[in-house]
Amino acid sequence: MPRYFIEVSYKGTNYCGFQIQENAITIQSEVEKALRIFYKEKFELIGSSRTDTGVHALQNYFHVDTDILFNKEQLYNINSILPDDIVLKNIFLVNAKAHCRFDAINREYQYFIYQQKNPFLSDRAWFYPFPLDINLLNEAAAILMQYEDFTSFSKKNTQVKTFNCSIEESFWETKNDCIIYHVRANRFLRGMVKGLVSTMLKVGRQQISIDDFKNIIFAKNCMQADFTAPAHGLFLVNINYKKTIFDV
Repeated sequence: MPRYFIEVSYKGTNYCGFQIQENAITIQSEVEKALRIFYKEKFELIGSSRTDTGVHALQNYFHVDTDILFNKEQLYNINSILPDDIVLKNIFLVNAKAHCRFDAINREYQYFIYQQKNPFLSDRAWFYPFPLDINLLNEAAAILMQYEDFTSFSKKNTQVKTFNCSIEESFWETKNDCIIYHVRANRFLRGMVKGLVSTMLKVGRQQISIDDFKNIIFAKNCMQADFTAPAHGLFLVNINYKKTIFDV
């Protein structure tokens, strides 16, 4: 049976995360409902990753097996059924064994902070009106690329076999009235980006030192890290895949 990837973008404010949940409205439940209405057939989508309640995505993916001939021309009609805060950006055929989660090479997130009151950022960035040293933030961010075990930045009750991640890019920048954290890695743990952001901000405020930050990493204990960063400042911005998924 043919397999398709579905590229989706969404504002997560009104949803209980990305993947389907019982008795909850999620991105997946809304997309499955729109597809069912348009094609008059039930679909069970597989998601590429889990984003928590309130997290946004510029790019995320589902895959689905179906004999229905999907094409891009149908996107306009499906998007007219979807809520205004969810859009399907692309539908394309992949090989029958391609998996939108396991064939991802890496994922990239951005976290947005603003420091001056701005009504146009309040639902898409964290208002953080405290002095920050951008140089200290970047020093802490660079350190992360030297480590693999991020147990300290994973929330409890996470069912994973390993807490190892390979962070390929990690830096802060100031842009368009925001301070933005960029991070790209082969995988992310539950709550990891929010934990990294919250803890690095303590470095940027000089509440803890760079050595303290290193000790938190070494501790492999999530009680040592800070997870106060709210979900609405976090965006999944990009997922890169193996080229072999296009070998149809």
